[in-house]
Amino acid sequence: MAMTDPGPDGRFGEFGGRFVPETLMPAVQELEKAFRGAWADPEFRAELDHMLTHYAGRPSPLTDCRRISEELGLRLLLKREDLNHTGSHKINNVLGQALLARRMGKTRLLAETGAGQHGVATATAAAYFGMDCVVYMGEVDIERQALNVFRMKLLGAEVRTAMSGSRTLKDAINEAMRDWVATVEESHYCLGSVMGPHPYPWMVREFHRVLGDEARRQCSELLDGGVPDVVTACVGGGSNAAGIFAGFADSTAELVGVEPAGGAAVGRGVPGVVHGSNSYLMQDEYGQVKEAESISAGLDYPGIGPEHAYLAAEGRARYESVTDAEVIEAFQLLSRTEGIIPALEPAHALAWVSRERAALAGKTVLLNLSGRGDKDATQMMEVLS
Repeated sequence: MAMTDPGPDGRFGEFGGRFVPETLMPAVQELEKAFRGAWADPEFRAELDHMLTHYAGRPSPLTDCRRISEELGLRLLLKREDLNHTGSHKINNVLGQALLARRMGKTRLLAETGAGQHGVATATAAAYFGMDCVVYMGEVDIERQALNVFRMKLLGAEVRTAMSGSRTLKDAINEAMRDWVATVEESHYCLGSVMGPHPYPWMVREFHRVLGDEARRQCSELLDGGVPDVVTACVGGGSNAAGIFAGFADSTAELVGVEPAGGAAVGRGVPGVVHGSNSYLMQDEYGQVKEAESISAGLDYPGIGPEHAYLAAEGRARYESVTDAEVIEAFQLLSRTEGIIPALEPAHALAWVSRERAALAGKTVLLNLSGRGDKDATQMMEVLS
């Protein structure tokens, strides 16, 4: 069955696994053991549920969008992760990992971030638990996400600039992993997506499963026990998509992940190893990683989570891509029709829905609105001026 426990080797078919330096192998093995123990512990689950409810603001609502549905000729439902504390789905995973880190006796959280939302969520959790926090962010992303950089610093985190390579998300991950190798005794690497070595792809998906399970219950109430025809979400590494897909993997709903055209790992990539796991990866004929390009800092990644690669290979989910121009149009469309300004990341999924409106006519589409657009306001002011 799709989206279950991948087992001790962390394999989703041919994808996943654990490709790390020997110095990190004990750390990821310790993490898997700790997570399995915590996830089976009713007290840990109860404490996390309490935090998600009383601190993060769960459950997030399901919005039945009348005006945009009329314009598109379908029924659009939005899972409102933009209304969570810190403004995105990222808080679900981060609170879980921070609680786990405390259980493991760690005192320092490390994180990478592209759009800044995962960095803000990690800084928030560190402040909540009284931990030190270092967030790595590419120089390019620091410039286009200045508001989130300020928020992280305000929350007490140190933001370190990744200057190598494309100076975006991929390079921030590299720097964070180097730090983890050097400080593993006191540090926990709070990886922000369903990628990396086992157990991260599985663990992050399980921490985000709450949004998929909520959406399944909410859709059942709204649709008289039924499920949407289509469930869609944006995909970079793929954490928000994994979370919502997990709630519908055993249903009849079609699962559609939407990647940026300049970083379509499923559409343009081949299997390869990056950041500790085997997955689809954009690389040249010599095996060198190609640079991804996207208007969205959060999706500016040349790979994809290994479970998404498996879902694509098995045909359980399909992965489409959209251009920056289509994203900009969708960003404006939701804003003016529903009074909801989306982050550029979920605007990718909406761009696909808008483009495919004829094929989706009359269907019910559930879209995971994974974040709000405050962070992108300055960037979009420049684009639209």
